[in-house]
Amino acid sequence: MSHLFEGTGVALITPFTNGKVDYDAIRRQVDFLIERQIQALVVNGTTAENPSLTEDERNQILRTVIDANQSRVPVIVGTGTNNTLNSLKASLTAKSLGADAIMLITPYYLKTNQRGLIQHFETIANETQLPVILYNVPSRTNSTIEPKTVEHLSRNPYIVGLKDATNDFEYLKEVQSLVDTNHFAIYSGNDENIVDFYASGGHGVISVVANVIPQPFQDIYINKENRSKRFEPIAYLLKALSIDINPIPIKYLASLEGFGAYEVRLPLVTLTNDEQRELKKAYQQFKVGVKI
Repeated sequence: MSHLFEGTGVALITPFTNGKVDYDAIRRQVDFLIERQIQALVVNGTTAENPSLTEDERNQILRTVIDANQSRVPVIVGTGTNNTLNSLKASLTAKSLGADAIMLITPYYLKTNQRGLIQHFETIANETQLPVILYNVPSRTNSTIEPKTVEHLSRNPYIVGLKDATNDFEYLKEVQSLVDTNHFAIYSGNDENIVDFYASGGHGVISVVANVIPQPFQDIYINKENRSKRFEPIAYLLKALSIDINPIPIKYLASLEGFGAYEVRLPLVTLTNDEQRELKKAYQQFKVGVKI
């Protein structure tokens, strides 16, 4: 069995201070996460506010993460766009900077069919010759990688996994029945479903909430006993985080832990003062009795 990683990957936020990327905060967070046994770092994805970053910022963020990581865990970079040539350019840059793998979201706005998806993903995979994780998140792209398409793509030696954020277990079962799961990994893109996801044979999660609570997520992966019971405090926090759209709430919690100021870039806006108080209270209650 060979997978890029198993267990907890973290979809990193991009910390800002006074409107600028806080690279020192990135370094601190990388150390914080690795010291708590996370298995992979995912850079410049949805949670990182990728579309709000400049090309120079994305590249410097990747350089910073790679330097801070010191090859301790795989660094996976979100390089997908709705333009194949731009995605390829970003992917080749990521490779030149030392990324271990890339993650490709389905093209959005400029929608295509399944044949178009196959050509889009395979063009980038074959040109970069980097491990590729496909990213299926129709709630944000209005585009789905159908199971048969995943099966086809899984035969490409460079396409090594799927991050699925549908929370559709019938979809998951069909994909698992079609691919060689000894070599093609399936990751959850939903923190809420990890107990059922692992029970169904999933290999790991690319987590948002693990930005601030990595250890509880990794504990649930490692220790199979009483997963549902041990997940209850996390479920409580996840409910509180649903107060607004990712990454708005998680960036507030990250700011409480010293990872940048509480800032997002337009069109995102921060939580109201009342919402911040409510979320802070829930986070403090979560931390009582839970080793972070």
